[in-house]
Amino acid sequence: MHTRKVQHATIAVSSESRIKEEEEDDVNLGPLVPFSTDKSMEPYQVIDLFNVCFRDILHSPDLQVGIQSVKTALYHRDYLAAFDDENKRFTYAARWTPSRSLAYAALFSSLNPISTLLDNQDLAVNVLCIGGGASSELVGLGSVFCRLKEYKPTSPSKIRISIVDIADWNEVVSNVASYIKRNWLFQEEKLVTQFTHADILSVDLNTLEIGKMDLVTLMFTTNELFSEKRKDTIKLFSNLSKQCKPGSLLLIAESAGSFSHITIGEKKFPVQFLIDTILVGKMNENNGSWELISQNDGIWYRVNEKEVNYSIKLENMRFFYRLYRRKQ
Repeated sequence: MHTRKVQHATIAVSSESRIKEEEEDDVNLGPLVPFSTDKSMEPYQVIDLFNVCFRDILHSPDLQVGIQSVKTALYHRDYLAAFDDENKRFTYAARWTPSRSLAYAALFSSLNPISTLLDNQDLAVNVLCIGGGASSELVGLGSVFCRLKEYKPTSPSKIRISIVDIADWNEVVSNVASYIKRNWLFQEEKLVTQFTHADILSVDLNTLEIGKMDLVTLMFTTNELFSEKRKDTIKLFSNLSKQCKPGSLLLIAESAGSFSHITIGEKKFPVQFLIDTILVGKMNENNGSWELISQNDGIWYRVNEKEVNYSIKLENMRFFYRLYRRKQ
């Protein structure tokens, strides 16, 4: 359950009309997320992180056996068994997190409301990553924040990334965060991470300081939540609507295609349809607590293997995403 777990000119935003114009452009990102952007670290720098942080596991003679063990558990949707010891968690992070991190870095930097938030030089940004223990979101956010921070390294801006996951990813998160601080930032204290080992469907959101969050992400997590505990998941989204502050952003991404369908009675519905209905309201009514500001039902991220060097094949991804803003 929900353990899933990516020297250039800055963008100057001069007015509200400019922001709205950029956000409208986001709706039409096209069929592809760019391989890289000038608002995130270079892909080879992202992959270098994994080559260093996961050097031991990547060179282990038991790596392929470990990968197969995790893959088998995931195939049977036994998520607790897939991540029930440190070796499995590091194996997963070495095998699957790099591709996701690249994709997330490209997506976050391509969505102007998110990149603008991370580029605010006077703001302490608070982000909550639900189901982000494998650290793809941490690397993706760090990639964008640290690249934009290069232009004003001593400015007051900082980022606090809180991660909650049902499996204990604390060691993975700590290793990745330490690398980012040492290698991507001029001042290490500009990045703060906090990991909470808990079931998001059971935890009190107030303990996660949900009301302070500028951005909440659920990346490749919602399908598992809906599949396992639909009522509790609907309650989670209801609580997010009640407790997230006005103007905050909510980003949801999930695998595109038939896997991301939920059966209700005898009918199948795309999971994004259910989420839109809960958050935005019924079609043409828009009476929900959120406004949908950017979306794509089937977008690709493709890895340019000529630009990165990793011992495990980096996979392309096709996914849908929704970016919402909490209404005032």
